[in-house]
Amino acid sequence: MQDLRRRVIRIAIILVILVIIITTFSIKILDYGQYKVVFLYPDLYDNIAVQTMALMRQDLLPNSVTLIQTSPGQAFFAQIYVALLLALILTIPIITKETISFIGPGLYRNEKIFIKKITLFSVVLFGLGCSFSYLVIIPLVLEFLYKYGEFMNIATFLDISQFVPFVLQFLIALGVSYQLPLLMWAITVFGLVSPKFWRNNLRYVIIILSVFGAFVTPDGSGITMWFVAGPMIVLYMVGIIVIEGNIYNPTYKKLP
Repeated sequence: MQDLRRRVIRIAIILVILVIIITTFSIKILDYGQYKVVFLYPDLYDNIAVQTMALMRQDLLPNSVTLIQTSPGQAFFAQIYVALLLALILTIPIITKETISFIGPGLYRNEKIFIKKITLFSVVLFGLGCSFSYLVIIPLVLEFLYKYGEFMNIATFLDISQFVPFVLQFLIALGVSYQLPLLMWAITVFGLVSPKFWRNNLRYVIIILSVFGAFVTPDGSGITMWFVAGPMIVLYMVGIIVIEGNIYNPTYKKLP
């Protein structure tokens, strides 16, 4: 327990340090002719979290929507949310390393290799899910929802305390949902289900993923839901191909 406590405290300290850096430093770019230098500069107001929110506003919000705050503390807490998310993402490699180091002594050699592989693919899939959400899903949903106000000549405002959690919700939801093929692979590797299980239940999975897509896209158009459900169905099919193609280790024997 002491070893676990030390590792948790170490991760927490690193997370707090990153949050402090993100909320107190700004990224500055100096142009020296053919060379550009990127460095951190102390700035409480134009810090990395604020710069990230400005980028989110530029990339995600339609031009007709104005981002506002209705109370003094909303913008401050919004940047804290963003700082926590960025710090958590940057801490993932450290969390992974500490976790593997903690459970490593009790694992067999092939189990350690398996965990390292699954962790790498997990980070890649999470990044793909977040990227697709940021570049496609969120702009499409916001554009659709606020288009009604534009057609009615109504000035549209969005509270920053609603905008930031909305974006983070989509990023996390899509990032986690893209772990689907990895989860299928892991369940099959450990012998909890047979490889044929996934193909036999394909029709039910399509229904479940369609409902999930409709749930996380509140526009009700029946179109944007497929931008969520469609890629997940494709990932499910990829998982089936990987599993049935014997890319996983079906004999998963514990080796010293």
